[in-house]
Amino acid sequence: MLKEFRSFLMRGSVLDLAVAVVIGGAFGAIVTSFVKDILMPPIGLLLGNVDFTNLFINLSGTGYTTLAAAQEAGAATLNYGVFINTLINFVIVAFAIFMVLKAVERTKNQEAPAAPAEPTTKECPYCITQISLKATRCPNCTSQL
Repeated sequence: MLKEFRSFLMRGSVLDLAVAVVIGGAFGAIVTSFVKDILMPPIGLLLGNVDFTNLFINLSGTGYTTLAAAQEAGAATLNYGVFINTLINFVIVAFAIFMVLKAVERTKNQEAPAAPAEPTTKECPYCITQISLKATRCPNCTSQL
């Protein structure tokens, strides 16, 4: 049973999936950092020094200046700024995956040359003109084929 389990784990598809999950997690962390640390600060600056991580609606009725303070106090909040960041993360990851799949598709199309088409004509042995494969008589020289 242990041998079967080992062979199951060593199949190519399982290993490929494991590698994809690890790389996907690392890529997700990179994109999250890109959005949070590089992309959103200039966007917030353009929108009048808005910090998207501090955009929230306080449902408890008391005033808090930051999301961290509201969460520390245990207040119920709708964190739409964090949601905006997560949405931008998703769009960037989806676009990156789209570009990778498009590149893979392009290389697959280049690797596999198209099979030559089946011939639809043949040469008449008497007059050397091209005629249909189904022909039993040449339409040019009227020879019986």
